Amino acid sequence: MFMKKIKLAAVGMVCAVLTALPANVGAASKIDMDYNSDGVVDCFDMIAARKNSEISRAEINALQKFLLGVNGKIPSEFEVQVNPVDESCILEPKGTVHTGEGTFYGGGYTGGHAMLDPVSHDYWIVAMNHSDYNEAQLAGAYIEVTGELGTIKMLVTDELPEGKKGDLDLYTDAFPLIAPVEKGRVPVSWKIIPLDTAETAPISFKYKEGSTEFWCGVQVRNHRYPITKLEYLNSDGEFVEIPRRPYNYFESRDMGKGPFTFRITDIYGQVVIDKDIPLSYDDTEIIQGHVQFPE
Repeated sequence: MFMKKIKLAAVGMVCAVLTALPANVGAASKIDMDYNSDGVVDCFDMIAARKNSEISRAEINALQKFLLGVNGKIPSEFEVQVNPVDESCILEPKGTVHTGEGTFYGGGYTGGHAMLDPVSHDYWIVAMNHSDYNEAQLAGAYIEVTGELGTIKMLVTDELPEGKKGDLDLYTDAFPLIAPVEKGRVPVSWKIIPLDTAETAPISFKYKEGSTEFWCGVQVRNHRYPITKLEYLNSDGEFVEIPRRPYNYFESRDMGKGPFTFRITDIYGQVVIDKDIPLSYDDTEIIQGHVQFPE
């Protein structure tokens, strides 16, 4: 197994300086990154920044890193593992382009089938057809969607049961960015891309409500690419696959009380191993891991 370490000390220093600023210092223009001029630097500035063509990608990346730092999600360093590929898990070559029809609806930020609540409003969100969603395999996928008016990046948070293979149901406010609203149903193309927050933070985990040492539901989050398989290391030193439910939790009665060693495989067969992940009885807690998938 090969691995490289990503050091983010400089980012941490920047975040420390920025977080030292008061949340509201009077004139909003004095706060760096206050792109919506409300006197506070928060997720709504990311929305404003992404809509403003005069704000560079570098500035948006800096804001993203700052917001992650405010939430305590940037460690000083984490490992990007490069393990042998599990070819049995490969769904498709990277960069594969899918085609279908795009529609729009008003759901997905809360109560989406992928159960990724709370979904950050930093993202445009989308529901994916049943076939491509594939029993939650593409839950949390980050995709680039193209229509006649342009291309946007979207997070898969929900399922479109009645859609044909390739079809997407875009969030209401996102649809006008790729096609005229009056058309209602339009041709689209899309492909899976790396999740942006995975550039600066490791994989994380969330346990389902009611999880104990006797029954446990665990969800993998902040993965660079969609997850196809999750395994835990048992007391005999063997990795055991955990069954996945369509609502995007892996559930088992045999994992015990932890801490756990997880082996995680993405849709490109890339494998990472994350150790010392504690069991949490708090279903709102996001537990940060230590590793991330390579590009």
